[in-house]
Amino acid sequence: QVQLEESGGGSVQAGGSLRLSCATSGDTYSSYCMAWFRQAPGKEREGVARIYTGTFGAVYADSVKGRFTISQDNAKNTLYLQMNSLKPEDTAIYYCAAKSSPSSYWCNMRNEYTYWGQGTQVTVSS
Repeated sequence: QVQLEESGGGSVQAGGSLRLSCATSGDTYSSYCMAWFRQAPGKEREGVARIYTGTFGAVYADSVKGRFTISQDNAKNTLYLQMNSLKPEDTAIYYCAAKSSPSSYWCNMRNEYTYWGQGTQVTVSS
């Protein structure tokens, strides 16, 4: 069992930056695929970025590539999403998600993760 809690959302003007945090607790010894998703009003939830615990390799959605960076601090059991050059279309509720996996091969950005946070709102104004 893993518990996830996001923080760091807020309102920012276009071009600004925010850093989201996802504190993890519970079973922090297993290996997990970790990901950030977002859901804008009236749209389906979409994957933004994902990473495998203990590695540096990350995958990003085309819409955020070059602007967002996913990272993890294993000592703090925390996942981050640094968001730069924010655009109004980045406005959404952002969710942290995790699923146990024996390797990064099974990591993806489909909505099939086991554990989810409650979400944090990000609003970007023009």
